Amino acid sequence: MRTILISGANRGIGRSIAERALSDGHKVSLGLRNLDSIKGTKLDPLISGKENILLNNYHSEDIKKAESWVQSSINYFQTFDTIIHCAGIFNYASLLCKDDEIYQFDDLWKINVMGPLLLTRAAWTELCKHKDSRIIVLVSMSGKRSKSTLAGYTMSKFALMGLCQTIRNEGWEKGVRVTAICPGWVNTDMAKNIQSTPKEKMTQPDDLAKITCDILKLPNTCIPFEIAVNCLLET
Repeated sequence: MRTILISGANRGIGRSIAERALSDGHKVSLGLRNLDSIKGTKLDPLISGKENILLNNYHSEDIKKAESWVQSSINYFQTFDTIIHCAGIFNYASLLCKDDEIYQFDDLWKINVMGPLLLTRAAWTELCKHKDSRIIVLVSMSGKRSKSTLAGYTMSKFALMGLCQTIRNEGWEKGVRVTAICPGWVNTDMAKNIQSTPKEKMTQPDDLAKITCDILKLPNTCIPFEIAVNCLLET
């Protein structure tokens, strides 16, 4: 069984992954902006056991929060061997956005790209103590192609994919394996305003959770680097 740091576990895909990981017997250290968001749920330590869950106040753009989370996880569980990056934001920043909307590009860069980079850097020494550590990143199909005018979001996800490739290169000889999971529309709050695809035809968070946790069972010799998950035909 593994000890896993999971960012963005307060909702959507991150919550589903955290719940599945617990069900599979892993211990989880959760990075949350709002600790109250999981009260009364399966991710509440009072419900699933304090020996299995650690809660941490985490803001992905804050390097001090990343360092504190890593250290508190080591103190609590003695070690960890996996990071699952689920924290991310979405907005409609476009090439021709208004001048007073340019800040949205910075927001996307700080959360979607620098967040995983800072947390991985903070956790690197601990991950390298093991010979089979895992880093799983929820990227997006938007990190592989552009289908709309979402310049900011797409740029951030292409950059995140590049970061995943570089982390893989850096960690390969140390036994660190990286997987970038790239779904299209997922039935979460991020897609609540999408009218073009019915919610039941979108990828479901629980299915992504199963894919993610199945990867944790595989040996170093067959870890997929990239998994594209389609709910629509992609050409």
